[in-house]
Amino acid sequence: MNDLDQWRELGQQLRVDSIRASAAAGSGHPTSSMSAADLMAVLMSKYLHYDFDHPENPNNDHLIFSKGHASPLLYSIYKAAGAVSDAELLTFREQGSRLQGHPTPVIPWVDVATGSLGQGLPVGVGVALAGKRLDRLPYHIWVLCGDSEMAEGSMWEAIEHAAFNKLDNLTAIIDVNRLGQTGETMHGWNLDYYRNRFEACGWHAVEVDGHDVEAVDRAFGEAASVSDQPSVVIAKTIKGKGDPAVENQNGAHGKVVPNPDEAIKALGGERNISVHVPKPASDGTPHVFETSGSLELPRYELGGKEAVRKAYGDALAALGSANGKVVALDGEVSNSTYSEIFKKAHPERYFEMYIAEQQMVAAAVGMQVRGWRPYASTFAAFLSRAYDFVRMGAISQADIRLVGSHAGVSIGEDGPSQMALEDIASLRAVYGSTVLYPSDPNQTARLVAEMADRDGIVFLRTTREKTPVIYSPDEEFHVGGSKVVRQTDDDQVTLIGAGITLHEAMKAADALRDDGINARVIDLYSVKPIDVETLRVAARDTGRLVTIEDHWPQGGLGDAVLEVFADSDERPRIVKLAVDHMPGSATPAEQLAAAGIDAPHIADTARALVREAVSAAS
Repeated sequence: MNDLDQWRELGQQLRVDSIRASAAAGSGHPTSSMSAADLMAVLMSKYLHYDFDHPENPNNDHLIFSKGHASPLLYSIYKAAGAVSDAELLTFREQGSRLQGHPTPVIPWVDVATGSLGQGLPVGVGVALAGKRLDRLPYHIWVLCGDSEMAEGSMWEAIEHAAFNKLDNLTAIIDVNRLGQTGETMHGWNLDYYRNRFEACGWHAVEVDGHDVEAVDRAFGEAASVSDQPSVVIAKTIKGKGDPAVENQNGAHGKVVPNPDEAIKALGGERNISVHVPKPASDGTPHVFETSGSLELPRYELGGKEAVRKAYGDALAALGSANGKVVALDGEVSNSTYSEIFKKAHPERYFEMYIAEQQMVAAAVGMQVRGWRPYASTFAAFLSRAYDFVRMGAISQADIRLVGSHAGVSIGEDGPSQMALEDIASLRAVYGSTVLYPSDPNQTARLVAEMADRDGIVFLRTTREKTPVIYSPDEEFHVGGSKVVRQTDDDQVTLIGAGITLHEAMKAADALRDDGINARVIDLYSVKPIDVETLRVAARDTGRLVTIEDHWPQGGLGDAVLEVFADSDERPRIVKLAVDHMPGSATPAEQLAAAGIDAPHIADTARALVREAVSAAS
């Protein structure tokens, strides 16, 4: 059997196995898998270079299914490659099976979770950037995309960034099967539309009949040989190809084919073709950046003032000098987030992502696939644009660090469009996440260093305004900890703040002391995980807690504290102070006062709580 006949037969096998897996599960997306089967048959037989026995090999190519719902096809590829057995293939979608409804890195050959459309190509850009600028290895990234997801704006962020960075190690394969979930896609089989748009963005584009394996072979060969620009193979395909009951039929999306046995018969029956996927073409090792080997964090003198966002930039540059795996990305606000300090110190490991926050987070996820340790920064408010990428990053088991500056009303005159007031809530809700909110530059520097080895999604919230230096440069800070910054043996109330509100709480404690009221003050710099023991001790000792946050009342620091006592038989009296109105433009001090989270409002709340306790006791 020659190559062309082998590929045709393999394409049919991939269709049959997609049908079988979905039929065994009673659900899935076989028709979306069947349209791309011939494309993948040629790719895995000749162009994908991958050692399935050693998925950690840095020279392996990367195959990303951006159309993650076509997972039956991906798993059928793994079967043909000898990576999974036929018996395992038929566990598709079963509880406990690693062959889930959409791919996740539970499977060692899957880089990232996909299934939320519009994500695979942006992540592929991140892997490609790592290949070109960090690893400096010749592996190729192949991304199978659906035509429906080409309506996602994130795809076009990726397309523009890939062309700008001349990522000739990236090939997108667009499976233009015309039909989406509810009907025809925006552009149907108008391949010229896709081609014109890709070429306008600077890509090398090839149109092809996605079921003509000889033409597909030529198209992939052309794409793989392109220099200085990314390539795209735009393939006209038929959804449900090979089964007359569903072929090119609307309404068949996401459903098992009506009669699997008849469909398999129409496709020529079951086959058991084994493919020797080509091994990586290179045996190179990833590039290693020279470093000092020792970490010398910046030091700020007690009594001075500095913005924690500036401390972030200083600390990140220092960390980059000690750790060559650390890279930085920014959304064109590096002179506000201060990642520009890292850029000046380590330009080869800095990535300007421009105003494309989805692509920024996706690139970070892609880079960590290859073992790099990305820190991605922008205004905290703008991370909300990329929230789905953060959510999917958690499903991908990705280890990335997000830094959001200009948080809360304390930024001042810029007004609410620039104020992150829901970021703590949203990032706390992400599975396995860490949320840090430092109040001091020395504290910030220590936490930035700790973030480097932290698993999962790690979020650092930074403040725009300069704040007093209250901790020694030699003070230790750990994720999950807190600091008690005011305490006596007879405290009557506890004030709990973080970031800007800690300093307001300290001023309030000073005012209360003048009134004869002793207030404990806790710096809750680790919002998740939270220091349960310190909070419970404070509740036992004082019985009254006031949480103060530059954030909406829902889901932030106050709710994090409340959760500590949710299962307690005896609960302290807790009052939450938070931003409860839509702010406008005003000075930082005016903003804090208007929100009721400045020192005078905190002190008044504490006095009322103490009076309440005295009245109840009398």
